[in-house]
Amino acid sequence: DLQICQHRAPTCCTKKMEESYQAAVRRERTQSIQALNFELKYMIVGHITAFQEAFESLLRFAENRTSSLFETAYRPMAKEAAEPVKELFTDISLYILGAETTVESAVLRFFDSLFPLVYSRLINPGITDLSEDYTECLRLTRQDINPFGHYSKNMVTELSKSLWASRMLSQALSLGIEVINTTEHAALTKECSRALVKMQYCPHCQGLTLIRPCVGYCLNVMRGCLASVSELDAQWREYISTLEYLTNEMAASHDLEIALSGIWNSVNEAILHAQLNGPQLSATVDKVCGQPKQQEGNLSSANIVPVKEVAETQTFVMAHTSLNHKRREFINYMKRSRTFYASIAERLCDGDLVMRDSSTCWNGEDVV
Repeated sequence: DLQICQHRAPTCCTKKMEESYQAAVRRERTQSIQALNFELKYMIVGHITAFQEAFESLLRFAENRTSSLFETAYRPMAKEAAEPVKELFTDISLYILGAETTVESAVLRFFDSLFPLVYSRLINPGITDLSEDYTECLRLTRQDINPFGHYSKNMVTELSKSLWASRMLSQALSLGIEVINTTEHAALTKECSRALVKMQYCPHCQGLTLIRPCVGYCLNVMRGCLASVSELDAQWREYISTLEYLTNEMAASHDLEIALSGIWNSVNEAILHAQLNGPQLSATVDKVCGQPKQQEGNLSSANIVPVKEVAETQTFVMAHTSLNHKRREFINYMKRSRTFYASIAERLCDGDLVMRDSSTCWNGEDVV
């Protein structure tokens, strides 16, 4: 009553043993594909971790630098500016990790929150009554009167270019893991598991436990079994090219590190621009929002303090170098894996599974 290992000679197999063999080949195939995938998956997961660690280090550096700008140059508003600064960098981090947000909305929300502080602490330091209504009016007015000139738009442009490539790379790496996980658990068809039993276990039914499959026979069976997986070849090659493009984009003029470390400078220039145009801004705000209560003797905007670049660059340089090195190492490895799905049958038939350098092997029917 054998269904797979039918043979002219007497056999020591039963139908129940054939069923056990089918379960065994399914388990072994999953394990052997997992073993092949392990190194590739390990490299991608390792790069995701390294990328996120280096990115978080750069983000912390840029945030600390921006906070120190307020503490050194714009002390009257430093305490109140801490929350908008924190929100801006949280939004940037979420954007990189794939959240449904945009760089533009994050940057413009930051400048919306910044304008009431700049207006009441630097341009008109005598304002004592900053009610919720007046603050909200200032926030909304920011969009119309554009107190920060072209600096807010420039910051959006610069960050959008560099953060886009980082966001795409982060999503692409996650997609790579998803693809590998899916191929590991691709179900074997009934025909495939029968063919694998015939190739690996039918010799056992004749007592030939040491005979292994012929190379050509193994390749035919594996290619048939893995036809759906090897169809990924063209898309996988394209995927590797996309990874290469994104890592090059990040390392080129749209450099993530340069854009992040330049945030403090953009903010500084924007605030200076608003201070220099203080009288015109005050006239417009008074018309739109009304005049708030003031102390006697308005201090106006005479105390503009341009800030010099803070020289705490060591952390930044280390994170920058680490990220660049990791990128190069990773993309070189991934380029070597271009043929991963095209050669999967050959790799599974390599090693102990088949008989090499021997005159006898199993061809599916007999020893040849």
